[in-house]
Amino acid sequence: MKVFVTGGTGFIGQPLTRMLLQRGWDVTVLVRKPESPEARAIQSLGAQLVAGDVTDRESMREAMMGAGAVIHNAAWYEFGIPRRAQNRMRTINVQGTENTLGLAMELGIPKIVYTSSILAFGQTGNIIADETFQRRAPPISFYEQTKMEAHEMVVTLQKKGAPIVIACPAGVIGPGDRSGLGYLVRMYVRGFLPPVLWAQHGRRAHVFVEDAAEGIVRCLEYGKAGETYILSNGIMQHRDMFRLWKQTPGGFKVTLFWMPYPMAMLFNCLAEPIERLFGLPVVFCREFALAAFASWQFCATKAERELGMHFRSLEDAWLETLEGERALARKG
Repeated sequence: MKVFVTGGTGFIGQPLTRMLLQRGWDVTVLVRKPESPEARAIQSLGAQLVAGDVTDRESMREAMMGAGAVIHNAAWYEFGIPRRAQNRMRTINVQGTENTLGLAMELGIPKIVYTSSILAFGQTGNIIADETFQRRAPPISFYEQTKMEAHEMVVTLQKKGAPIVIACPAGVIGPGDRSGLGYLVRMYVRGFLPPVLWAQHGRRAHVFVEDAAEGIVRCLEYGKAGETYILSNGIMQHRDMFRLWKQTPGGFKVTLFWMPYPMAMLFNCLAEPIERLFGLPVVFCREFALAAFASWQFCATKAERELGMHFRSLEDAWLETLEGERALARKG
């Protein structure tokens, strides 16, 4: 059966596409740049590429027609984007979701999976939350704002009877991660992570990229329309996370100083314009620091029960991530 996938060349999308093909699906992937190395990589596995963009609804119509399922996995994930880019992020993350799911419903696609995020629920404080959790705090990044808006729109469609399953990955980790935390991992394995950090008491649920992809596929296979499934390997305090890293080959083995909140915020706010000035990836920024000090605690009991998910431990997920990054570093 044919499945139409958006975001198939991304961090989650590549293992997601591979797993669908391994299960025997006829996979059509929407790509903006068919000549990119990422697009060529999934094409070599057997995926059919279709040029288009989620911001252009009609560019998806012909390729989506006749599909047995649609997985909308495309999104722009980044902290610290400049104000001038915010409309573009909203167009991709919110309007793109409306375009893709709206077209799928118009064409009568019987099964739709939407990749959301635990950020759509907001900070949890001391609560270990599940899919029934109701937001208690306003968004602290523009990315979180757009994922919240898109998630709320999709829930509204579910309530109207749309055959949509929502997958909510926790913070996704793995080799090649281009998030701020992914850059910290690369700094550590290359010996560049300084012995000064911040937000030691912050807590976050994470999910290994392969487990996230598996969970999305299982949402397609076993998920119930109208339901939401959190995907998570577990929760870890940042202090324990860095302690685990330092048991493996890499940089400094001792954190000499944990910046208090005001100092960490000042550092990140000063670093942000400097990174932009020199054309560097914006890693250290106000939104990144705010997210680090917050608590994002979620459990995946429902996915284990209803999807048959067997998540590896978060410790094993981190060890695989670190070893994968060391392998990438050796390749240069």
